[in-house]
Amino acid sequence: MSHRFPIRVYYEDTDLAGIVYYANYLKFIERGRSEWVRGLGLDQAAMKRDDGVVFAVRRVEADYHKPAHYDDQLVVTTDVEAVTGARLVVRQAVERGGEVLFSALVTIVALNEGGAPARLPAAFRLKLH
Repeated sequence: MSHRFPIRVYYEDTDLAGIVYYANYLKFIERGRSEWVRGLGLDQAAMKRDDGVVFAVRRVEADYHKPAHYDDQLVVTTDVEAVTGARLVVRQAVERGGEVLFSALVTIVALNEGGAPARLPAAFRLKLH
């Protein structure tokens, strides 16, 4: 089931042409992932404190389909594509009225305090199944 997170486009999100600046889509999907994790009942700050594990984006494959404009109401969708011991792949999209404007396949890894790969916390993996 898709997690859905609504976003409105503000003036600060746009370029001189009044369309969403391309890099802002990455901010939009980051917010969508953060709210998805929060919606799973997980606290990333507590995970860092208690497990010594943080998430980091390893790879993003992105496609820009159509522009979003100032004051558009958008929805960021997040779906789990794959899960391994230390890696999570999610498919995300930014939509307006059900039409996909931007899509991305995002690979997220778990890292320990020293920046080395770590296993995804068990509590997180359990929430995904």
